[in-house]
Amino acid sequence: MPAMIALIAHDQKKRTLVEFVRGHIEFFRSARLVATNSTGTLLISELGLSIERVASGPQGGDLIIGGRVAEGHIEAVIFFRDPLTAQPHEPDVSALMRVCDVHNVPLATNRATAESVVRTLALASRTKRQPPKARRKSSS
Repeated sequence: MPAMIALIAHDQKKRTLVEFVRGHIEFFRSARLVATNSTGTLLISELGLSIERVASGPQGGDLIIGGRVAEGHIEAVIFFRDPLTAQPHEPDVSALMRVCDVHNVPLATNRATAESVVRTLALASRTKRQPPKARRKSSS
C-alpha cells in the first residue's frame, strides 16, 4: 500500500491550502491522503477528495500524524502554518516538524515548498521511481 500524504493547515492558512490543492487536484485525487479533522473536512466539502481524518491539531491530530511519520506511513507532510499567530498546541507542531526531520520526510510549510514537494512526488509517480526519501533510505 503506498504511503500517504498528510495535509494540515492552521485556521488562517486553510483557504491557501484549499487553493493549493485545487491547483493540483489530479495529483491529490490519485494520492492516499490524511488530514487533521477541520482541514480534512474543508477539503472534502470543497473539493470532494477522499481523505482520512484524524483529530484536530489542538486535540492531538498533529501528534497522530507525527506518529505515522515515525512508523513510515507518511511520504510527505504539507503543513501550511501561520507563523504570525501563537498556537496553543505549539509543542505538538514542533514535535511534528522534528519527527519529519528525524525520519527525512519532506515537510512543506509554505506554498513554494509545497509546489516542489508535489512536483517531485508527481514525477516519481509518473516514472514509477521511488521518491527521494525511499531511495536514500534503501542505499544506506
